[in-house]
Amino acid sequence: MSTIFNAEQRRFLKLLGLSIPGESPLLPQGAVKEKAGAVAHAAASANIAASTAPSDAAPAPFDALRAAVRQAPSQEKTRTPQSAPAGEQVSSLPPAEAEVPPIPEPPVPTPLADPHRLAQIAASDWRDLQIMVNNCRACALGETRQHAVFGAGNPRGSWLFVGEAPGAEEDRRGEAFVGRGGQLLDNMLKAMGLTRQQDVYIANVLKCRPPNNRDPLGPEVQSCLPYLQRQIALLQPRIIVALGRFAAQSLLQVTTPIGQLRGQTHHYQQIPLIVTYHPAYLLRSPLEKRKTWEDLQSAMLLFQQCQF
Repeated sequence: MSTIFNAEQRRFLKLLGLSIPGESPLLPQGAVKEKAGAVAHAAASANIAASTAPSDAAPAPFDALRAAVRQAPSQEKTRTPQSAPAGEQVSSLPPAEAEVPPIPEPPVPTPLADPHRLAQIAASDWRDLQIMVNNCRACALGETRQHAVFGAGNPRGSWLFVGEAPGAEEDRRGEAFVGRGGQLLDNMLKAMGLTRQQDVYIANVLKCRPPNNRDPLGPEVQSCLPYLQRQIALLQPRIIVALGRFAAQSLLQVTTPIGQLRGQTHHYQQIPLIVTYHPAYLLRSPLEKRKTWEDLQSAMLLFQQCQF
């Protein structure tokens, strides 16, 4: 069905260079130059009509004109993008908006979980392991210590006593169990008929003293435990005595209270292990010495059984 245009609409169509059914498509002289102004005038007229018409009114009289404008061929010149040099990729965004994805950085292993460090510890001999401990900076304790404490006693002994961490005197001298707790431990060994010079090697879970003798922190235990595990692998003791909660829980990888760990035989990699109180705890709670002596008697009986 053909559309009937009034005089005003026909004039706009002619100015835009659009053909009107039943009339010649030729443009009047200078119509092309007036096209831009006509488009702006048509749009303004259409906006005024739309704003003044009620919401339920009939379609505006310029609807047919808008449809004709949408169908008109664009007179704007098409821009041809310049070709990029060979091998160079052209971004679809303007240079200011083009985003270059960041290059992901490889994860940096922490000293605690560094596979190279753990492999080096596992492959070290006694001398190399001691050098690693003396130079260790895997945790913050390496910055606050005076000396790392590798251990003390006879590496060829059949007994291994494991404590918690060095104290102030141990940190000053670089030797395990030489303070008041060490003197009490020597008396305990003497009562068992043992000496550290011949029968016993003594080590700690931590090789550095925590400030103010505070409890070891989880990352500190995680950092030092591979050293102790390698020491045990090299020492191959017949029996292990864990002195205190931290030593027992670290070796057995449990969170069980020491009161429940006492009085029974445990094993660390098939090596019998007995749990008792730490000498430093006995200095504060001397009434617990009787229980400790019971534990040491159980250890001596177990050691005799292991000889057969």
